[in-house]
Amino acid sequence: MENLRQTIETITNSTGRFMALLLLILAAFAVAAVAESLAGKRDAKSGITNQTFSTRNIAIIGVFSAISFVLMLFEFPLPFAPGFYKFDFSDIPALIGGFAAGPMVGVMIEFIKVTLNVLIQGPTPGFVGEIANFVVGSAFIIPATVIYRFKKTRSSALISCIAGTACITLVGAFLNAFFLLPAYALAFGQGIETFIAAGTAINPAITNLFTFCALAVAPFNLLKGVIDSVITFLVYKQLSPVLKSSGRDVRKVAGEIKV
Repeated sequence: MENLRQTIETITNSTGRFMALLLLILAAFAVAAVAESLAGKRDAKSGITNQTFSTRNIAIIGVFSAISFVLMLFEFPLPFAPGFYKFDFSDIPALIGGFAAGPMVGVMIEFIKVTLNVLIQGPTPGFVGEIANFVVGSAFIIPATVIYRFKKTRSSALISCIAGTACITLVGAFLNAFFLLPAYALAFGQGIETFIAAGTAINPAITNLFTFCALAVAPFNLLKGVIDSVITFLVYKQLSPVLKSSGRDVRKVAGEIKV
């Protein structure tokens, strides 16, 4: 009850910033939808039918959202970033699902993962943590899966992962500086200086918001993008035959993933 009261108070006190974060969520879905539409038109000219929410894709969303949620529970800090930044592998199922079925499926997996976390573990004040997780995760998933959606080759997959890693590094730092850290500060009733001080305690070179994002947030997301990309490369080829089969067969994936 206290958490709900704090959430309502946070949203009320920062309506503009909260609405901006919601617009980022809508933008993620919009970009994925536009990419799917353009790719679908190209497929139609080639006589290929690919429905975004086919039985197969819904099965992929269900299975990989559950796996992503479970992976989200196993989080840990990294030595070069403050402890409130937790590393997990929950973006990997979204990336694999997006490679197999398109960017909209990847975004849906990210969204359902976060929704399950809210329902089961409860929200952070103002839903800031959940929105941050979805938006930053989507910054990685969307560019990678959009590129791969138009050209499904091994080299394209490599380029996709590099693009996704670059985006999560740059976009993650930008969002933290202008949206997420100020929202966190308001949600937890602390100044941004508190977060900067936590960074300074780890790395004396961190002295302001810019150096905090450049020396803590950016390396954190860069490492996350690289590790997620490498693991996806290792497991996707093994899973690809199953993911390309019928929706019923996709349910077998849960027993085959070794992340």
